[in-house]
Amino acid sequence: MSRMWVFPVVIAAMLAGIVALVGATITDTGPWYQALAKPDWAPPDVAYGVAWTAIYACTALAGVTGWLAAPTWRAREWLLGLFALNGFLNILWSLLFFRLHRPDWAVVEVVALWLSVALLMVVGGRHSRVSAALLLPYLLWVGFAGYLNWTIVQLNAPF
Repeated sequence: MSRMWVFPVVIAAMLAGIVALVGATITDTGPWYQALAKPDWAPPDVAYGVAWTAIYACTALAGVTGWLAAPTWRAREWLLGLFALNGFLNILWSLLFFRLHRPDWAVVEVVALWLSVALLMVVGGRHSRVSAALLLPYLLWVGFAGYLNWTIVQLNAPF
């Protein structure tokens, strides 16, 4: 690995790890969550950890790839800001759904989260198609999670 890659890789791994750790500490799949009616097609709980681990790894790689491909410091700042916004929205969804027990609010917020991933793909894709492609699983997962969230709201409302 060349020296040019070391700094962005370390920073991206640390930031993805922080978002994952904060999200995990907010996520509580205890009695309240277990009591929610969920559709038959909802994945088993163990699938979420596997999916999010892969998504965080792809997101960190997308960040590094986009960072290294960005032609100017200004372009890198925009990319970093969008990743920061996305990390905030990622954590906010967990807070709304699991801690505040408001899946109805979370279903609205997940739209903003999905849009932030799409925007990351567009902005990162201007400099690196690989960066955009690495974010596709995240976009698809958030879309799926949003539909699952909406279905849970429909099965359990009002909150």
